[in-house]
Amino acid sequence: MDSEAGGPQIIKVTPLQQMLASCTGAILTSLMVTPLDVVKIRLQAQNSPFSKGKCFVYSNGLMDHLCVCEEEGSKVWYKKPGCFRGTLDAFLKITRNEGIKSLWSGLPPTLVMAVPATVIYFTCYDQLTDLLRCKFGENQSQIPIVAGIVARFGAVTVISPLELIRTNMQSKKFSYKELHQFVSKRVSEDGWISLWRGWVPTVLRDVPFSAMYWYNYEVLKKWMCEKSGLYEPTFMISFTSGALSGSFAAVATLPFDVVKTQKQTQLWMYESHKISMPLHLSTWAIMKNIVAKNGFSGLFTGLIPRLIKIAPACAIMISTYEVGKAFFQKQNAQKQQYQ
Repeated sequence: MDSEAGGPQIIKVTPLQQMLASCTGAILTSLMVTPLDVVKIRLQAQNSPFSKGKCFVYSNGLMDHLCVCEEEGSKVWYKKPGCFRGTLDAFLKITRNEGIKSLWSGLPPTLVMAVPATVIYFTCYDQLTDLLRCKFGENQSQIPIVAGIVARFGAVTVISPLELIRTNMQSKKFSYKELHQFVSKRVSEDGWISLWRGWVPTVLRDVPFSAMYWYNYEVLKKWMCEKSGLYEPTFMISFTSGALSGSFAAVATLPFDVVKTQKQTQLWMYESHKISMPLHLSTWAIMKNIVAKNGFSGLFTGLIPRLIKIAPACAIMISTYEVGKAFFQKQNAQKQQYQ
């Protein structure tokens, strides 16, 4: 929160400190939210067993990742047997029978993408916000929208090719030499743009989400601070503002989340079976097909599970990030006193 007239001087944090704060928030968020998705996937696998080559979406609270079933049998974590009667029963049985570490199954490989993406995103947002406020003034309400759009656009563009490569490595067990050959062949046949397949539906979901999230977060945070007579947000103000703004943005962008998941799955099916991708597989065509088959409500499939995942993830991430920045502000203020 930036100081207003009569408020205390705000000590800035450096980009490196912002990166450390966002990295800490990213790891903590993934550790707390991943068990919810692991249990959801185990319940899905119990109700409709995953066959070899089938893909599913794995979320660690920071990013959604397309995962491919590697083999038959029950060796992999998502195929382990378990007679679960519901979410709570699954939590208890997985912890008791497989150990508490099983609640974080599949997490480490996804963090390689998710943590850098989150660090880029949050650091860019804060740097852009500071830059725009210096140029256009403190009270411009459009600044969080612009900074959120640009930061998310950049993070998605950087990570999309890496996520495509990760999916192929996971499914085909590529060595690094084979991976280089795969990327080279793909670029030579389809051009560099082929590494960004699936980028459009991701941008259509994540960029509007980011714009709505940051605008509402800054408005709610400022309002709650004013009501409480504070210049800086407390942990609970950040947590509440993050949960509410994340929930609103999640509902508004759900149709694009449904389309993105379906497009990712279809792209993988065509690529894994070496079938040429049909021309009609566009974002808008998929959206029309969903409405034709399931009605307008089909675009809002999975609303409750998405809210259960997004609200705590946004709340934990932003409140941890704000606490981290506050810690570094104090450190910087103490250093200034002794200079």
